[in-house]
Amino acid sequence: MRVFFLTVGLLLVGMTHAQAEGLFRWVDKAGKVHYGDKPAEDAIGAEQKKFGAHSASGDDELSYGVRKAKQDFPVTLFVAANCGDLCVQARALLNKRGVPFAEKTLSTKEDLDAYKKLTGGTSVPALSVGKTVLNGFEAGQWHSELDIAGYPKTAPFGSRPAQTPVAKPDASKASEQ
Repeated sequence: MRVFFLTVGLLLVGMTHAQAEGLFRWVDKAGKVHYGDKPAEDAIGAEQKKFGAHSASGDDELSYGVRKAKQDFPVTLFVAANCGDLCVQARALLNKRGVPFAEKTLSTKEDLDAYKKLTGGTSVPALSVGKTVLNGFEAGQWHSELDIAGYPKTAPFGSRPAQTPVAKPDASKASEQ
């Protein structure tokens, strides 16, 4: 009896998956939205919907709220090679909260000119949350802006990115000096 229910369950799951692969969304001439296994011949803007497929952006593991915040208020961390401890603290704050972010290292004159035009300043680290730019690292201000954008206060268990280990000074070189 168990084998029967298991077989029926697997068939149902397989049939559901097969049907989901062929779902289309389109708009007719009257502007009404339709869904079906194949679009009408006079369909405007027909697009195939994909369910269960992995996205190329790697956002599948993110909760809906984080994906929505990332879409509406993308986060970019601006750093420089000589930024030091402040950049480490800024990166740690974003990672602790589970905020997906892009990191832009200002290394060329062109990067710096574009950064000055965007932020109006030269201090790093800086954070852009959507269209808002926060110059300098001020944890309270950064938390407030991320809260307003809808990012979580802490990352869900097991989803924090691994911290990059900080290189420790070589003891043999220190003793030689």
